[in-house]
Amino acid sequence: MQQSILKRNNINITGKGTQTILFAPGFGCDQNMWRLVVPAFEEKYRIVLFDYVGSGNSDYTAYNVERYSSLYGYSQDVLDICAFLELKKAIFIGHSVGSIIGLLASIQKPEYFERLIMVGPSPCYLNKPPHYMGGFEKQDIEELMELMEMNYIGWANYLSQVIMKNPDRPELSKELSDSFCSTDPIVARQFAAATFLSDHRADLPKSVVPSLIMQCAEDAIAPLTVGDYMHRHLPHSTLRLMKATGHCPHLSHPEETIGLIQGYLKHNLVVKE
Repeated sequence: MQQSILKRNNINITGKGTQTILFAPGFGCDQNMWRLVVPAFEEKYRIVLFDYVGSGNSDYTAYNVERYSSLYGYSQDVLDICAFLELKKAIFIGHSVGSIIGLLASIQKPEYFERLIMVGPSPCYLNKPPHYMGGFEKQDIEELMELMEMNYIGWANYLSQVIMKNPDRPELSKELSDSFCSTDPIVARQFAAATFLSDHRADLPKSVVPSLIMQCAEDAIAPLTVGDYMHRHLPHSTLRLMKATGHCPHLSHPEETIGLIQGYLKHNLVVKE
């Protein structure tokens, strides 16, 4: 079982510290997306990197349609990793949907986590008027799903540009598009449905782990209204507005990303700000 978890999620461990930081990628991404951030923490922390089943160098044979039909399957994988590594009071840093996966894991087993750091999180991508605007109409998501089935490469190219922004740096959106294209299309479509059609707003008040919400500027995937909503409904949360544009500041603006994380970790008390 132990070796199977290592292989299943392609777990890699680095760093010289004792306290663990667990880095979780976003949709369609692998652990390599954290490469510009991780070195800043290796001296002080133990770093754990992993891939979701169906992404990166994970064990694709471990993919189970039923298990991964919702984010709970992915959060169970995180709990499996924590149990296997015997983690206690770890720092979980998640990008995008990885943040919500970490949140769900922390609700089930809060003893594994000391803090949650969420980069561009969203508990629900759909608009639910009049009280919640997630950024997308259901028709928008359905059209994206149709495009995935008809023209997967075209979908990857389109969505990567929407997510990344920073049009003056096309190499960033190309990297994201390449990452999407490296994922099995069937797996990617099911993960997309589990991500973009889910609604985990009701889970926010259940959290007991202090959290940092890192909200990017001009983020089409997780707009400012979502960051504000999460901050209001997530207990023990701190909201930080970033200068970084787009949805992937760990790639486009790693220095600012590192600075905000380091600043947050220096403080023991988390208050609504």
